[in-house]
Amino acid sequence: MTSFLLVRLGALGDIVHAMPVVAALRRAHPDARIGWLVHPRFAPLLEVVEGLDAIHPLDRRSGARTLADVRRQRYGACLDLQGLLKSAAIARLSGATRVIGFERRWLREPAAVLAYGETGGDGRGHIVDKNLSLLRCVGIEHPAIAFPLRLPDTPVVPCTREILRVGAEAPFALLNPGAAWPNKRWPAERFGTFARQLRERTGLPSAVLWGPDEATLAAAVVRASDGAAAMAPQTTMVEMLSLAKAARIVVSGDTGPLHLAAAAGTPVVGLYGPTPPQRNGPWDPRDVTVSAHDQCACVFKRQCTAPTWCLEAVTVDAVMAAVERRLGVPA
Repeated sequence: MTSFLLVRLGALGDIVHAMPVVAALRRAHPDARIGWLVHPRFAPLLEVVEGLDAIHPLDRRSGARTLADVRRQRYGACLDLQGLLKSAAIARLSGATRVIGFERRWLREPAAVLAYGETGGDGRGHIVDKNLSLLRCVGIEHPAIAFPLRLPDTPVVPCTREILRVGAEAPFALLNPGAAWPNKRWPAERFGTFARQLRERTGLPSAVLWGPDEATLAAAVVRASDGAAAMAPQTTMVEMLSLAKAARIVVSGDTGPLHLAAAAGTPVVGLYGPTPPQRNGPWDPRDVTVSAHDQCACVFKRQCTAPTWCLEAVTVDAVMAAVERRLGVPA
């Protein structure tokens, strides 16, 4: 039996960007066995990805046991979509007959190439396209982008509508002010001002997403919104995906919730600074980005150390115009 193993341990946005590989493999090989090595934190999200036969959670504590189990599966090909020394070593230790990774020039850690038996792929363009390009090594050319998600019903959606005091079918916006990198976070006060303007211009109330250690940030957005926004319930990754699916539009920086929303097919407006939207932005051509990347002096840096922070150049009016454009609201 044909079998494939994917290695993409994290992070959230990168996990989402790798999901189309599962869809492409399943279309090309309906009877194949497909597994995924991932950090246990993201295993619940992979459970809603259709087409996966096995999820192999791997961290420091479970590493030896998980890899022993993977080797017993005797995968035919292992594709390292992460491109780090760690992920490449894991791919080599998987026991797969073929170990495949990106060419040296497309790797974040070039020495990872030493673990691969075969290399390929094209690192130009969007990261989703980069991941799919590695499939050429297994005979799949030009696969379509698809996210094979099976979204469960979750009480977080009606709960959010109740918090916003809107009806069961009423539209709402979802705002995500948080990000693991402080350099990606548009100011909370601007999010709040935007929520107020959004309600005035379109009538949409806003729910504010928040994760671990982000409650204060979300509360600051609500405080600045003059009642136009309210904090959403705290959500798991799967609940966040369902909530994004229910939203009329999602506004966020370059972080996991933005990519979850795009994977769910929800209209998205992305706010970009230290990362390039052409590589990390939404992949649907209808989605809109407001980018200060050309002005960024701290590209791909977690913290801004420049005298002027690039995201300061992203105005509320520019974000409002982008949302109206995405929603098709007449100027």
